[in-house]
Amino acid sequence: MIKSIVTLFVLTFTATWSLAENQSYTVDGLEQPAEIIVDEWGVPHIYASTHYDTFFVQGFNAARDRLWQIDTWRRRGLGQLSEVFGEQYLQQDRASRLFLYRGDMYREWLAYGSDAKLIAGAFTSGINAYIDQIAEHPDLLPPEFELLNYSPARWSPEDVVRIRGHGLWGNVAREVERALIVCKSDLETAAYWQTLEPEWKTVVPTGLDPCLIPADVLDNYYLAKAQVRFDQPSMALTDSMVTSSDRSLGSNNWVVAPSRTRTGRPVLADDPHRTHAVPSLRYIAHLVGPGLNVIGAGEPGLPGISIGHNDRIAFGLTIFPIDQEDLYVYVKVDGGYRYQDGVKPFQTVIEEFEVRGRDDVDIELTYSHHGPIVYETETHAFAVRAAWLEPGMAPYFGSVEYMRASDWREFLAALNRWGAPPENQVFADVEGNIGYKPAGLFPRRIGWDGLLPVPGDGRYEWQGFFDMDVLPVEFNPGRGFTGTANSMNLPDDYPISRYPVGFEWSTPWRYRRLWQVLQQQDDHSVGDSAALQRDYRSLFALEAVSRIPDGIGGAGAEILRAWDGELGPDSSAGAFFAVWYYRHLQPALATVLLSEEPQLVAGMDTLGALRLMSEERSHKAIALSLDSAYAETLYLLGENAQEWRWGDLHQIQFEHPLQHAAANELAATMRFPAYPRGGSGNTTNATGFSASDLLVRAGASYRQVIDVGNWDAATMTNAPGQSGDPRSPFYGNLLKDWAEERSFPLIYSRERVLEHEVFRIKLQPN
Repeated sequence: MIKSIVTLFVLTFTATWSLAENQSYTVDGLEQPAEIIVDEWGVPHIYASTHYDTFFVQGFNAARDRLWQIDTWRRRGLGQLSEVFGEQYLQQDRASRLFLYRGDMYREWLAYGSDAKLIAGAFTSGINAYIDQIAEHPDLLPPEFELLNYSPARWSPEDVVRIRGHGLWGNVAREVERALIVCKSDLETAAYWQTLEPEWKTVVPTGLDPCLIPADVLDNYYLAKAQVRFDQPSMALTDSMVTSSDRSLGSNNWVVAPSRTRTGRPVLADDPHRTHAVPSLRYIAHLVGPGLNVIGAGEPGLPGISIGHNDRIAFGLTIFPIDQEDLYVYVKVDGGYRYQDGVKPFQTVIEEFEVRGRDDVDIELTYSHHGPIVYETETHAFAVRAAWLEPGMAPYFGSVEYMRASDWREFLAALNRWGAPPENQVFADVEGNIGYKPAGLFPRRIGWDGLLPVPGDGRYEWQGFFDMDVLPVEFNPGRGFTGTANSMNLPDDYPISRYPVGFEWSTPWRYRRLWQVLQQQDDHSVGDSAALQRDYRSLFALEAVSRIPDGIGGAGAEILRAWDGELGPDSSAGAFFAVWYYRHLQPALATVLLSEEPQLVAGMDTLGALRLMSEERSHKAIALSLDSAYAETLYLLGENAQEWRWGDLHQIQFEHPLQHAAANELAATMRFPAYPRGGSGNTTNATGFSASDLLVRAGASYRQVIDVGNWDAATMTNAPGQSGDPRSPFYGNLLKDWAEERSFPLIYSRERVLEHEVFRIKLQPN
């Protein structure tokens, strides 16, 4: 059992020292003196005297501000939750270990670049150095460890890259859902549920019986990706399934050429959308050392910056949905599975799990040559093959290479190493160039498209991977801008049958809105980019309203037909639209499409829904849904439709995952106020929600807008705050302005940093 340091120290919530005062530490592992200057927005500016010391200090600082978050992230990823939280986490731990990277570490490190291991080693040494300080300064320990009565664990460099479950994966889930639909209906029904783009018709693979696929076949896969639930651990699986099916998750990025900007410099914007959390998924940092001066956001448990700029280039990412997963179905034979003309044995690994409060447990993990076995029946076994279990596929770690590029050529070379998750990258440099390039490991499937599970008998093997140059690229496009929003953005002449990169994209509404605005602006400014990130115009809502048949009337239809599509927090029509479409029309259309089991198509994409709305078989459902939605909105918001407000129903409520366990002053400090929000998952200001409660659950917590070359003019947001420690003044410092659509400076020059310095941390080598 782990010995808890909180049994050695009494930690009170009111710390005996301030989290925002100058500090000095002597640490092992640092080569030369370094310092961290924290500005008034909570952004750490790290100055080191050697290249790798910079990453050491980044790790030290990540632990300083986000220790409990990154410790939980590590334990979840490595399958070590039960060690400190007990046996109720054993199933989640087992699932996580199924999907750990278990390949050759030599190939793994080299896949990212020549010094990837040095960077990860320095970063994790910095985390450990901070953990060492807690023994001398017990008040450094975040209060969450005391609440749960355990200690932070020490890191090894391999921890950074072996963990794979935090990537945005999902194609295998769509394969299973499509198979379930086909079993109950047909491929045409599935084509409404998920519109395939470019236009494509799939077929059931030879040898596959879709009805063999169990509905819960991916429970272990979902658990491997699940976040930790401290209040109801058994709900982690459900949460992960909901998140995986959420079509609102995504991101926006764009870059505008100097010929179309007010400053005569490129303007680059990015706002990744993820499930909101406390602390925030993203952490903003500035890394300055020999050969390195980069600022922006990354994930706190990883070295480097994935979204931001250095002194020469700026960069920003969104998901580019390369199909990187497949579900294989095996016929079990004699302790193995049928493969080609023989029988191939399963491979097993016995893992020891430490469990708090009881003896250690040995659990068997089973694998095929394709990957982890996630489910078995008496006659069949099911495995997930995932490109992200190949060498070089640790999510976002590849940014350590491209963030150090100085021009387009070096940036492209770094992206050729990028594996996962597959990304759209936009680029700009101080010479005025702009560009776009998707990147990611692209499996080569010959004669099949990856849209349904396949037999694992050898007929459906990946034939290696495509070279990165088969993916499209833009450099200084003639239109003067480029950008992405997770929707289908392949060129019209892209040879999709030769390079079947993927057919399951986000629906096009954010992308279309970006293009609609950017092509109208020939004097684009940083403020224009910020406004576009906060834009609530719903092109989808307007399109849906236009599909209401002419013969259908009533108060609800009249409200919608007079509406301009602005889904702001004060919009009365927007409130009605959301209640109508998400709580009444969607379920009604699902019943029209698949009356026997409408839950299978309840997550139908918006393009399929619009197509169905145009068909006569849906007209009665549309009329009835308008009436029932109007009645519900009267109940929810009152009799006066003019006083309805979308923001009264659609609010953001950040909540610390241990809020339920805290008491008194700590509980009060952890708590955040709620704020009304506008939008939906289909507006550029993305605010994804569940139809069950309409509360915001996903969207952009981090945003950046960069005037390339005039670096101090860059702006950012991050919610709820920079720090994960409830005692810190930077715990929720950015939330109010984020919720009210304001930005903060992302300062870069040392002169500006010193002007806004709040406190300084000095580090000395031991």
